[in-house]
Amino acid sequence: MAEKRYKKLKTAAELQRLMQWHYTRIRLPRLGRPLAWVTSGAPVEILRAMGVIAVYPENYGALCGARREAVSLCEAAEAQGYSPDLCSYARTSLGSVFQSERAPMGGLPQPDLLIACNNICGTVIKWYEAVAAHYEVPLFILDTPFIHGAFEPHALAYVVAQLEAMIRFVERTTGRRLSMKRLERTVRLANETVQLWSEIRALCKARPSPLNAPDLFVNMAPIVVLRGTEGAVRFYRHLKAEVEMRVKNGIGAIPKEKYRLLWDNIAIWHHLYRFYNYFVDYDACFVVDTYTGGWSQEIPEGQSELMEGIATAYATVFLNQSLEYRSHLMERLIREYDVDGFVMHCNRSCKPYSLGQYAIRRRITEGTGVPGLIIESDMCDARAFAAEAVKTRIQAFMETLAERK
Repeated sequence: MAEKRYKKLKTAAELQRLMQWHYTRIRLPRLGRPLAWVTSGAPVEILRAMGVIAVYPENYGALCGARREAVSLCEAAEAQGYSPDLCSYARTSLGSVFQSERAPMGGLPQPDLLIACNNICGTVIKWYEAVAAHYEVPLFILDTPFIHGAFEPHALAYVVAQLEAMIRFVERTTGRRLSMKRLERTVRLANETVQLWSEIRALCKARPSPLNAPDLFVNMAPIVVLRGTEGAVRFYRHLKAEVEMRVKNGIGAIPKEKYRLLWDNIAIWHHLYRFYNYFVDYDACFVVDTYTGGWSQEIPEGQSELMEGIATAYATVFLNQSLEYRSHLMERLIREYDVDGFVMHCNRSCKPYSLGQYAIRRRITEGTGVPGLIIESDMCDARAFAAEAVKTRIQAFMETLAERK
């Protein structure tokens, strides 16, 4: 079925160079600039404005998963007593710390400080505490209240206070001071990156869709690890131009798009192309997802205090809100992208993302009439993936969609 595989983007080479540059740069002599390990939901704009180099263990975990090198690192962490039930990003990261000789690129550089935000994950707290103890470096945990409905003023004030405490922590730890001018510039770059990424994702409303899920998953890397930089803005300008050209010329990500699908949860990195090709074989394209939209949160710049804008953006991310909010979002995406069916990854590593999926599936199908499939696997640990069972469930699901057509 090789002729059915979707087309590779021309900007793929630029993306590879950009990510190679990032992982090379963090290993170069830093001339006194401190290096922080940060969670993907942490307010990195503040760190960049303070001249702190940001490194993302979660992105590194995804990289290890995509290279199919995560299992050996998970086993290294498990050998130290960490449970196989823990998040595979955490186990991959800890394994690379304990046995760097097994890790791609020798693992990540040793941090000078750690910043963890619990807005999308609770595991990061204990994970980063373990890393802090191992390297004997200071850790700051930024706490965000869960948003059940509206983002109330008292919750906003609390998160602003958390951000101010984080700034004091970084200043005390590194001796660096925050420049509001640099912060404003970093926020503008971050927002431009977000706008470009949102516009790229919206282009997938076209028929045929110019991108498929693996394109979105791979190309989201700069908005995570290089958010607030000129390099990220430049890359997404080039990517948007290429995707626009595909739409203009009627070029689809797959040769004959027949079914349009929505994906929910983190990618299955270890089977990234093979898994989604199971759907390509049925002429099905994932035109939208909930995961890559998680970094499409702009920082409101019109508020009286920039910190209030940052607090709003980081406290109201997708996974820090109710199941009702998530259900409504998915229903909106189904309508906007004219989706025929949705697939939810019941990801054994990511409990916040996966808990409630059965209830969400029921609500969405009842509300839209669109059927959903739940696939059980793990984002990095290939030991949790049963290929034949997955293929059987996909076949049954696609037969259901064919009957509806």
